[in-house]
Amino acid sequence: MSLLSPVAPSVAQVYITEELSRRASRKTDYLREKRALQELASRMVDAPEEVLPRFVDLAMQMTGGIAAGLSLYEGDDTRVFRWRYLRGLLSPFEGAVTPRDFSPCGITLDENRPVLSLHPERVYDWISEADIEVPEVLLVPLYLGGKQPLGTLWIVSAEEGHFDAGHARAMTELATFVGAALALLESQKRLSRALEEQERLTAEMGHRIKNLFAIAAGMIRTTARHTSSKEEMAATLSGRLHALASAHDLVSRTVRGSEASLRVTDLGELIDVIMRPHCSGQAARYSLGGPAIPCSDKAVDGLALVTHELATNAAKYGALSTEDGHVEIGWQSRGDLVVLTWTERGGPPVQNRPEVSGHGSRLIHTTVTRQLGGTLDYEWHRDGLAVTIAVPSSSLLI
Repeated sequence: MSLLSPVAPSVAQVYITEELSRRASRKTDYLREKRALQELASRMVDAPEEVLPRFVDLAMQMTGGIAAGLSLYEGDDTRVFRWRYLRGLLSPFEGAVTPRDFSPCGITLDENRPVLSLHPERVYDWISEADIEVPEVLLVPLYLGGKQPLGTLWIVSAEEGHFDAGHARAMTELATFVGAALALLESQKRLSRALEEQERLTAEMGHRIKNLFAIAAGMIRTTARHTSSKEEMAATLSGRLHALASAHDLVSRTVRGSEASLRVTDLGELIDVIMRPHCSGQAARYSLGGPAIPCSDKAVDGLALVTHELATNAAKYGALSTEDGHVEIGWQSRGDLVVLTWTERGGPPVQNRPEVSGHGSRLIHTTVTRQLGGTLDYEWHRDGLAVTIAVPSSSLLI
């Protein structure tokens, strides 16, 4: 006599998991189970991408089902299962999507144990609408390493009363092994990615250090040509090297805090680091304003030198040479450009436009125009210097 009733059952009534322990178990073939585990272990080593489909094949063969597959959980954002590696009568539904919160698979994950369902199409309209009849289905939860829900294995029988506790036990053992093996494989992949990323960052930092030595050597040569005494050369060179060191420290600190990339130094943080020593740590002597703009390690050196030279000139001749002077530094994105403005106020009154011809001024010009591919504009107002620098956004991220 069929257990089907003309009255639509409740969700609870289609779950008959307790029947598993009441039914007489068939003779257990432990040798077959052992060989199945050995085969899955071998595939993990030689062809890990074949583990899940072979897992489904073995499950259907060992239980005598007419269809089997995996419902892989796609996460809490979508809250759906996707049918994968379908075998048997239901294979045409490969890739179908079913709801997490209204399905036998969802019940299985909630209970975290094997579940037996009798004609679930009586309750779940998405099954009946697909014209699928499921006399009996055994579902087993599948977790990555016993923690992260991967989905469920399900096996459909051709008749009622087919599955027993032995089937549930064997499938649970297979699922536990597969979950642990896949977790190990994922850990190996993460370790491999981390090692590759570390090697890449090490290579980039090595390249950056070589560039710093080249920049330092060039600064020594040019500073020596444009200073009249060893004391002047030492003071000028020391300031520029300190600016480079600060920029390098900022990039190094960022690298240690991120596995993703070197390209995360913020323009505002860089300017703040360079400005602070010129103002004796007094933040009131300067103000910063602008959106977060990431700069690559290649752009950081040039920006650090430009900021240092502007701050040095302001400390010698401009707003930072007086007690009440102030420098306002702002930046913004304008289309494909990043525009930075340097505005000094409260310094010595400007009587005439000075000549922009010193080594520091040439260093600023060369860095902005050649290294960063930008433009530079000076305006001398009575209350101080105003500088506008515009560089392509792409030059900051290369």
